[in-house]
Parts: sequence; C-alpha cells; structure tokens
Amino acid sequence: MVGATVLRIGFATITTQLLAIIGLTLAGGLLLLWVAWRMFRELRAKGRPEHENVANAAPKTPAQAMLQIIVADVPMSLDNVPAVASAARDHEVVLWIGLILSVVLMAAVSNLIARILYRYHWVAWIGFVIVLMSPGK
Repeated sequence: MVGATVLRIGFATITTQLLAIIGLTLAGGLLLLWVAWRMFRELRAKGRPEHENVANAAPKTPAQAMLQIIVADVPMSLDNVPAVASAARDHEVVLWIGLILSVVLMAAVSNLIARILYRYHWVAWIGFVIVLMSPGK
C-alpha cells in the first residue's frame, strides 16, 4: 500500500509532464504485457509435475514480492492518477483525498480478490483474459 501511495502521489505531482511524453502509453502497455506474460507462465505451470520443483524452491522474499507488486502497479497508477487529477481539477485537497481513497479501495478489493483466487484458482484465468482483451487508449 505504501508503494502504491508513493507511486500515485509521485505521478499526481508530475501528471501533466508525464502525459506530454510521447510513447508513454506504449511503455505502460508494454509493461502491462510483461506482467500478463509472467501471470500466464505462473498460471500455466500450476498443477504440472515439473511445477512441484518450483513449489519446493525458496519462496519470494517480502522485498521481491513488494517489488513485483509495485512494478505491476505502475501502469495502473499511470491510468488512475490522471483520472483522479482531472476529476479534482484545481482542488489539491480533492486530489489527495481521491488518491488516498483509490489506494484504500485498491487494498480492500485486492484482499478480497486474493481470497477468491486462493479458493477458486480458475478465476485467475478470467483475470488473465481480461488483461489480454483490455482495449488500448
């Protein structure tokens, strides 16, 4: 949550400069594609005999897990921050409240989704298809 908050505040501070950079949307899309590829590899490996060796490997450290989450959050922050900033217009207080609210909602919903994914693994495939079929801007 701290990483997501820092990303959103950082992007909100420089959102107009970021949107002026040519190819930024492409870079965000490529980053999201990389995240989708890693997700596909993990989903495909579940249940295979050779996956058992991976399961017995050393688990990710908390730092590795946080870095992976923050990298996955960058494209979402790039999309979320301009939306909140345009809704807030010139009201900084509304901008900060919107960003804080978006992070809190993201944390609550991601916790719920994690529980669902743990219980019903097939739902991850639906999420993967949604990521692949997301329209570009």
